[in-house]
Amino acid sequence: MPTVSISSACGVQLCVQPAETCTWVHNVLWGIADNPCMTTSPADALEVSDRPHQLLYSTMCDLNKRLSLPADIRIPDGYLEKLQLNSPPFDQPLSRRSRRASLSEIGFGKLETYIKLDKLGEGTYATVFKGRSKLTDNLVALKEIRLEHEEGAPCTAIREVSLLKDLKHANIVTLHDIVHTDKSLTLVFEYLDKDLKQYMDDCGNIMSMHNVKIFLFQILRGLAYCHRRKVLHRDLKPQNLLINERGELKLADFGLARAKSVPTKTYSNEVVTLWYRPPDVLLGSSEYSTQIDMWGVGCIFYEMAAGRPLFPGSTVEDELHLIFRLLGTPSEDNWPGISSIEEFKSYNFPKYKPQPFINHAPRLCLDSCLCLCAPQYESKKRISADESMKQPYFHSLGMRVHALPEGASIFTLKEIQLQKDPGYRSSSYPESGKGIDKNRRQSMLF
Repeated sequence: MPTVSISSACGVQLCVQPAETCTWVHNVLWGIADNPCMTTSPADALEVSDRPHQLLYSTMCDLNKRLSLPADIRIPDGYLEKLQLNSPPFDQPLSRRSRRASLSEIGFGKLETYIKLDKLGEGTYATVFKGRSKLTDNLVALKEIRLEHEEGAPCTAIREVSLLKDLKHANIVTLHDIVHTDKSLTLVFEYLDKDLKQYMDDCGNIMSMHNVKIFLFQILRGLAYCHRRKVLHRDLKPQNLLINERGELKLADFGLARAKSVPTKTYSNEVVTLWYRPPDVLLGSSEYSTQIDMWGVGCIFYEMAAGRPLFPGSTVEDELHLIFRLLGTPSEDNWPGISSIEEFKSYNFPKYKPQPFINHAPRLCLDSCLCLCAPQYESKKRISADESMKQPYFHSLGMRVHALPEGASIFTLKEIQLQKDPGYRSSSYPESGKGIDKNRRQSMLF
């Protein structure tokens, strides 16, 4: 049987049999595989000996803490009594195999735990459903990935699972569970009502600038968390930023994300949707770091403020043309080394002069425009997510937003509230696939 070469989150190439792929993904999620960068086979990762079982759990609180469960999980009747007979004391470690068995008995990893409600969309590799968890009675998003016999699980699914397992933040979408069968791999995500693109459409592309600031801060907060952990998202766009009714924004779709490994700086340049792709990547660069995401942040900031995309190119050449018309055709002065890039020379662009950026988005104040939105050709000159959050533009949000725990929403602070948008904004969300934009969460889900 042929093997499948998989790039793990840390850049390690894993060669596994297609049939083993789903098992490996499940083991990574439940902690049986110590690390997405493991060098052993999936089968080896399962060889974890059970430790002696003794004594009891005293309370439901102990159980939730022991298994890292959310507080609203409904534990099956009689489960506590059964667990008390087979588990070590709370102050002793629980083996990975025992933890996995416990989670399975509660209902994790089982398709029957989730009720499919409405179909949200379908793509080449996956179908997405709105669903409900029997464990919590909460809504969930079920991303059902069809498995090919010869190929196993898509690399994007492997990458998304291995990264999201370790990314726990209020501004990053939560992966609750994973269910695999012979024919499909289902990723169970928290459900959010809409994405930023839908939000902008609902308010007629005229957002309150106060709301723009709140959404931008949340984008940067989630991104800064990723970058501190050397994770590049690589596909930032409004469709991959999910929003609930409270206004909480979460980064989603980590299928193209990558943990920035130490041994190599070379990655694929086929990343980031065209409109949000930086010019160095458009010109073929495969050596980049966290700055690849910051170009996209600037484009999204502009789009929220202006109500239209900044660089809506139809091809790579058209995209570069739009960028150069606004920022000026690059030269050695503002982009050292540009004259030696063959791709750039082959296009033979006219010599455009830079345009005043503020003229294209009058609602952006000058300081915020220069510091946060104006894209920079040279990647090392792009402001970081951490530094962006410290800019004077965000001072009106107060200082307490910077002291929040990683898992806490900024809306836990009473001073943080969304305002009514000047344009129309629907107060109700579609309950089925009807009326949903055909591009809704397209990249995230498919």
